[in-house]
Amino acid sequence: MIREPRTAPSDATLTASGIARLANVGRAAVSNWRRRYADFPTPVGGTPASPSFDAREVESWLRRHGRLHEAGAEQWAWRHIESYQPAARISDALSIAGAYLLIRSDHPEATGSLPTPRKLLTHLRAIDSELAELVDDVLPKQWTPQLTTLLGAVDQLSREQDPEAAFEYLHSQYVASAHSLSGLAGTPDGVAEVLLNLAGTGANTFDFTSGTGSILRMAADRALQDARVTRCYAQEINPQYALITLLRLWFVHLRAQRAGHAAEPPVVHIGDSLLADATPDLRADIVVANFPFGIHDWGHDRLAYDHRWTYGLPPRTEPELAWVQHALAHLSPDGTAVVLMPPAAAMRPAGRRVRAELVRHGALRAVVALPAGLMPPTGIGLHIWVLKLPDLRQPHAGALLVVDTTTAPTTEAIADLAGTAWRAYLSDHYAEEPGVHRAVPAIEVLDDQVDLTPQRYLPRSDELATNPTEIIARISDFGQLWEQVRLSLPAVQKVDTAALALAPQADIADLIRSGGMSIQRAVSRSRSTHAPASRLVLTGADVLAGGPATGTATRASGDDAGPEVQAGDILIPVIGRKVSARVATPEQVGAELGAGVQRLRVDPTRFDPWFIAGVISRTDNLRVAGRSSSTGSGTLRIDIKRLAIPVLPLDRQQAYGRAFCQLVEFRTRLDRAAETGAALAREIGDSLTAGALGPPS
Repeated sequence: MIREPRTAPSDATLTASGIARLANVGRAAVSNWRRRYADFPTPVGGTPASPSFDAREVESWLRRHGRLHEAGAEQWAWRHIESYQPAARISDALSIAGAYLLIRSDHPEATGSLPTPRKLLTHLRAIDSELAELVDDVLPKQWTPQLTTLLGAVDQLSREQDPEAAFEYLHSQYVASAHSLSGLAGTPDGVAEVLLNLAGTGANTFDFTSGTGSILRMAADRALQDARVTRCYAQEINPQYALITLLRLWFVHLRAQRAGHAAEPPVVHIGDSLLADATPDLRADIVVANFPFGIHDWGHDRLAYDHRWTYGLPPRTEPELAWVQHALAHLSPDGTAVVLMPPAAAMRPAGRRVRAELVRHGALRAVVALPAGLMPPTGIGLHIWVLKLPDLRQPHAGALLVVDTTTAPTTEAIADLAGTAWRAYLSDHYAEEPGVHRAVPAIEVLDDQVDLTPQRYLPRSDELATNPTEIIARISDFGQLWEQVRLSLPAVQKVDTAALALAPQADIADLIRSGGMSIQRAVSRSRSTHAPASRLVLTGADVLAGGPATGTATRASGDDAGPEVQAGDILIPVIGRKVSARVATPEQVGAELGAGVQRLRVDPTRFDPWFIAGVISRTDNLRVAGRSSSTGSGTLRIDIKRLAIPVLPLDRQQAYGRAFCQLVEFRTRLDRAAETGAALAREIGDSLTAGALGPPS
């Protein structure tokens, strides 16, 4: 349902991001309005870098200028939560909204005016006294104007859709916003699905760093879909996250009760799981966790003689190995623990003794490598460790299953691949899939390093044994490729006069000012979660390779796309160890210019693009155009405007341009031949060693 937004409370404020969502535009548009319109509301708080504005004034201004976007009930409810003040209590506002939606879910027939905080607590005590006690800590004695308006929007939302679905939407917006600690509040659904596919099912499920309960909620929901129940136990050090976890689990629990299941209520404790284990006697069928990485002050000195360190005292710098042993300490005899791990924990020298004991005793049963980008930190491909209590009667108890899912295209494919490999490993009929998964004998792992990285034990597909006939055919193909490389060299001859060296020089900066050339770079934009659309982006690596655009960028619907590459554009990476100018290839035309690429566009009636690209790429030009970059890697920032080019008639430019074009083609083919030759040499060497090939007799 789409309708006119309601009026904001008198004390509500909005950030620039909130205003952008109200108007359904990008943040850049809001910054532009502040500069262009003298009547735009002035900030009432915040900081110069992140000001806040009175919500009523903003809405009034947007209406006057016809820019107020009509929003649905769920969008409007989230806007009230997002703009809640003080900002530090946004989590509390979400919890209050969740508590209200929970009583609406328990009593869907209830209608009328907004209940007082006291009546809300009375309803919650009838559901669960511990839940009511936690909510009481965040409830005011009386509703403030902000909360009255917020709960009015939430009430409208509950009338239009299921209260549980409404709270899950608000939670998803909360996790995606800057108000939650990235990666610690919620585990993405795709990652949670992979974890639970490996964990399986059980009568009780325990998460000792639950965040806002994403994994546990999915476990409870999956069990209910299979007409079963699992009792959920959680511990979380952040009280706000713990309350959100309990609310989410109670929605599923109420659903289970309505379905006729005799389900036990969820249990959530607040506190540090390592230093103050709230359930020391709990032995769960399923233990799942996405715990924080790299926290060195985890209690090493205070827990030196803790009974949980069955496999050795974790070093101070290896908190993840403390979490792993905590998970094992809470497992039932036939239970399974599945935890997310940083890849460095598989190979750091300090932890090799504990890793060795986990493998030697058969407690660590599988390590799964995930692709990068599934969750923060996005640049790292995390690992999953699967653990069980030692039992030599289990199949393959003396082997470690390693799985590489880094080439799987989707989280569904990752979950299916990892789950299938794990179930096969637990059976008596396991068969490895070369390059994908393998059961590695423990003796092979227990060397000086005890490196548990899956790729170490899984040769890449291009390293696997190749058919000898195919290798011999590729040797013949390589000869043809090498001949093509030789023939692609441009034809040149000795000249009596150095035409280019003696020609008059024109500064590129002057040519840009006169309109003969133009230079442009992409403009960095703030990230937006509103109406995203993906675009192909040309990167510096794409320019050097001469290939199509491989980068992507997400633009909000109100944002303009970056500059597009056109035929004849000269593309130069911004950062490099040399000046490398290339004319756009046909497959690069139409792509969006990436932030690491600058585009030089010339007047084709005066300049030949390949000639300009060739003279710009002269080796000595780096001394003139290069400036120190901030990367600290020996690369330089290229400023093309510092260079000069020879002035020649267009026909002579075109003759030189053809030679420069052929030279780039030669370099491209030479690089391809070198790569192909190296792979061929490796295959021949491996096949000679394996006995598939031999020297002529």
